[in-house]
Amino acid sequence: MRITIHGAAGGVVTGSAYLLETGTSRILIDCGMFSGGRKLESANRVPRNGPLRKCDAVLLTHAHIDHTGRLPLLGRLGYDGPVYATPATLQLTAEILRDAAHAQVEDARRENRRRRQRGAGKPDVEPLYAPRDVQKLLPGFREMPYDQPVPVAPGIRVRAVEAGHLLGSASFEITVEEDGRKKVVVFSGDLGPRGAPLYRDPQPFKDGADLVFVESTYGDREHPTLAQHAVAAREAVGSAVEQGGRILVPVSAVGRAQILLYLLAGAFKRKTLKPFPIFLDSPMGIKIAETYRGHPELFDEEAIAMYRSGELAANLRTLEVCRTATESAALARKKGPFLVLAGSAMCTGGRIMQHLQNHLPDPTTLVMMVGYQSRGSVGRAIADGDRSVRVGSRSVANAAKSHVLGGMSGHAGQAELLDWIGTLAPSRPGVVITHGEDEARTALAAKIKERFGLASRMPAQGETIEA
Repeated sequence: MRITIHGAAGGVVTGSAYLLETGTSRILIDCGMFSGGRKLESANRVPRNGPLRKCDAVLLTHAHIDHTGRLPLLGRLGYDGPVYATPATLQLTAEILRDAAHAQVEDARRENRRRRQRGAGKPDVEPLYAPRDVQKLLPGFREMPYDQPVPVAPGIRVRAVEAGHLLGSASFEITVEEDGRKKVVVFSGDLGPRGAPLYRDPQPFKDGADLVFVESTYGDREHPTLAQHAVAAREAVGSAVEQGGRILVPVSAVGRAQILLYLLAGAFKRKTLKPFPIFLDSPMGIKIAETYRGHPELFDEEAIAMYRSGELAANLRTLEVCRTATESAALARKKGPFLVLAGSAMCTGGRIMQHLQNHLPDPTTLVMMVGYQSRGSVGRAIADGDRSVRVGSRSVANAAKSHVLGGMSGHAGQAELLDWIGTLAPSRPGVVITHGEDEARTALAAKIKERFGLASRMPAQGETIEA
């Protein structure tokens, strides 16, 4: 058995993709999009004769675009095989990829219009993929229930368990039988923190493994609680509102947007913030809400109570949804104060780019970061306080304030990662650390060695591990 890493390695956090090969089968675990700067994003174009094209099956740990965003490229190159995931992940993935395809087409059209206006004579930009490429994949979607082994290719069966990161997210236990031998490989996917709002806690594996791939996004630190950061965040938002400023919140429409709207509803109810206009600038937001409502069995008890109480609707009367690009563009002319929730979460594309270009030069603007910002991304530059930021094709002066709202991460901290690995440690597996910057991977490897006596590998992009 050989496993080759085609993303989220070598200190890169995005683009998760792992190709597992045996003598008879080839399966791909995740097929995510790279983000975090032009050089890295150039890797999103899958080679026509590359190794990812020929697979027997694709498995998805969850729906976030850094784990699913290159799937339509496989379809464009001829892949028409099955795509396995939990029912919620498949539904969310379909919506996320449709939205991504529309964004790709819109961004390319906008850039080409700019080029023609400037008379630069450059060739037109081609989108990575279009909605029709997403549509080709959907007939191959296959549901994988939690906790039930599913055969996905000759000699390979997979069991999914709760990962606690997103609605439908999973970790995989992959059992490979070849030449009379059996080996078990575990992929963590993205692991959520225990006790997070909305989602159930991640489920550990207890039966042991021969090889474990574990994420390390926050492998070098712990998370502060949301309560520790909520007061400072409310003060920052309140100050921006008093100044008549715009509050820009780069956010994924899946999960994080719902939590933020719930927190705002609570603040309005308790009168710690006065109600002000809020715009959910994401056509996908309403569709995602429908998917969430269809899977209450995946919520934790607190989240079930939140939806049943009706608090969100009752206290968000100032909320409007921007369904069209025209409605989004109109916000450029609207006076503050108001708050905009828009993707992408790392400010590397989508409608947030337009808002940043329009409002970063204004010192009354507040950019509220609520998720991880990868090194090299626009969001990271803004969070670091860079005074000039390249947003799309434009260099934009940045006079805005930025605030990082901690406690909202969908990723486990170092101690929680170690606890998850701890249930597998007695079987003495090989450990492979991916999906983290080098500092995070190195720190987690040291802790794994110290606590469990296990050596860890930290592979580079394209590296192959034999098991």
